[in-house]
Amino acid sequence: MAQDSDVGGADAPGAEFDLDVGAIAHGGHCVGRHEGRVVFVRHALPGEQVRARVTKTGSGKRFLFADAVAILRASPERVDPPCRYAGPGGCGGCDFQHVSVAEQRRLKAQVVREQLQRLGSVSAASLEGLVVEPVAGDRDGLRWRTRLSLAVDRQGRAGLHPYHSHEVLPMQDCLIATEAVVGSGALGGQFPGARGVDVVADDEGRVVVVPHPTKRRDVGVVRQHVVVGGWSAVFDMDPRAFWQVHPGAAAALVGAVLEGLAPQVGDRALDLYAGVGLFGRALADRVGPGGAVLMIESDPRAVAGATAWVQDVEHAEVRVDRVDRALAPLVAGGDRVDLVVLDPPRSGAGVELMRVLAGLRPRAIAYVACDPAALARDLAAVGEAGYRLESVRAFDQFPMTHHVECVALLTPC
Repeated sequence: MAQDSDVGGADAPGAEFDLDVGAIAHGGHCVGRHEGRVVFVRHALPGEQVRARVTKTGSGKRFLFADAVAILRASPERVDPPCRYAGPGGCGGCDFQHVSVAEQRRLKAQVVREQLQRLGSVSAASLEGLVVEPVAGDRDGLRWRTRLSLAVDRQGRAGLHPYHSHEVLPMQDCLIATEAVVGSGALGGQFPGARGVDVVADDEGRVVVVPHPTKRRDVGVVRQHVVVGGWSAVFDMDPRAFWQVHPGAAAALVGAVLEGLAPQVGDRALDLYAGVGLFGRALADRVGPGGAVLMIESDPRAVAGATAWVQDVEHAEVRVDRVDRALAPLVAGGDRVDLVVLDPPRSGAGVELMRVLAGLRPRAIAYVACDPAALARDLAAVGEAGYRLESVRAFDQFPMTHHVECVALLTPC
């Protein structure tokens, strides 16, 4: 092996050394060891030998973070990144562009299994069949992002950040963004005085560009169509309200939630962190007028999107509130709840909320998660309260990145 370079010490940022790369880890890194310390390496693959350049040190210098700046022995799953901005020092949006799409999914499935076993106490046997399923709407992992948040540099030019950097990388194209988003001209455009820019393309060809901060209340409306089997719906919303960024994601998630919960006519359901009511609307149509659906969401912009359709559905209700605060009177009143779906932020729902949900004793809970570690921690909490993981599905809604979406079905033990 080559000798370590001496750039401010063997563990200082900028130091380089050769490294044999081991397993994939959560967060888009692979794991290696150098002089007894764990090294988390980006832009590498399991089984490779790389030249690693330290980017930062972990707590107490017990572990290091590094980029693979040269590949000394390549994995057969390594490909040339399609985007010229990908790689060490480039755009931080994609960390798997050097990996074949099939291998990306295999690695993501491995991470989900590892997180659920290690943090969620889920048995390995129950996860043997887990795969990361493709989602319709991208082209070999490219041209899928319908929503893009851009940074703006001091000169007012819009671009994207390098990994863990406040710098702005000006660019004219993003290969994971749709042609409509790129065609807006926002990438590389001039936005003097703005701190950022949101670009949103909807299902009817509209593209809305919103610099922020903005004092404008009316920034336009975008429309999204969802079709799942024989069910369909249209959602009109503020472009800044939450919506899935992959064009096939909403349909894939609704299908998984409905399949798992198996709602029946007359059921009473909760949709928590409801957004514009994607799951709540599907549940309302299934439970019918004899049932009830309560949606809880804290973002007024998203609630406005839900309110637009709730007006025509008497057995559905939406409340603007924090989920934990809104659930308290339901628990105190002993309200009957048959089904729950929740789609919390990346940090998860949290131990206390999961225990509260278990206390409502629904017959099934569908947990939609964009972070397998947060999902695992919440599964452990609800497991202590009498619920078990019935099944889990994973979806490749974020190709070319390490991110993966999961839908976990929980039932009483």
